[in-house]
Amino acid sequence: MRLAGRNAVVTGASSGIGRAVAIKLAAEGAAVVVNYRSSEDAALACVQDINAAGGTANALQADVANKDDVARLVNQANDMLSGVDIWANVAGADILTGSGSALADSDKLRALLDVDLQGTINCCWAAEHLLRESTCGAVINMSWDLALRGMAGRNPEMFAATKAGISGFTRSFARSVAPHFRVNEVAPGWIATAFAEQEMRDDYRQAIIDQTPLARLGQPADVANAVAFLASDEASFITGQTLNVNGGLSS
Repeated sequence: MRLAGRNAVVTGASSGIGRAVAIKLAAEGAAVVVNYRSSEDAALACVQDINAAGGTANALQADVANKDDVARLVNQANDMLSGVDIWANVAGADILTGSGSALADSDKLRALLDVDLQGTINCCWAAEHLLRESTCGAVINMSWDLALRGMAGRNPEMFAATKAGISGFTRSFARSVAPHFRVNEVAPGWIATAFAEQEMRDDYRQAIIDQTPLARLGQPADVANAVAFLASDEASFITGQTLNVNGGLSS
């Protein structure tokens, strides 16, 4: 197991990509904190699945958009794990499904900036001192493939702007903290999350699949595998980089 003996925090880990990341890091041997904002039952179910499979996990609540919550999360995770080696920033605002889809554009943008961008920065800055103490520290942030190449539409414009901000921060933060620990990001393409499964029209989904060289939507596990690689010693000479997980769309 590539991450045996290491401690990880995964934000937004109660569902979707975050859940898959938490499960993968645990399967690779890391003790994992499953962070959630409001979905306690889902977070506890993720913890139960990890522990049932022989891993080690606990759930901690925190809203990454709130600096005080993040400070508490960092302290509680440190006390629980006796140090942090891996921090995966996966938490993101859901503006596409449920009540989020009905928000005004200005509210959607504010949510994305608060949770995705500011939340990532809050966590990186708050956890920096712990990661500096690790001998194998790694941060993995979450960007978006289409932030790199663009897509028409109001929602994509907001996502692209927010995720491009994360990319710029990732590269700058990586330089700031090197050589003490590494900072990289994953840029998923079209992944079979709740939006793709519940909201996307069948013809639109098929059009995306037809445009994708690998001829399918990605799965949350595909993103989780990339995160695990970047967290491992196999990526020990990689920092400040973006790993696209998009089935070849940007090739």
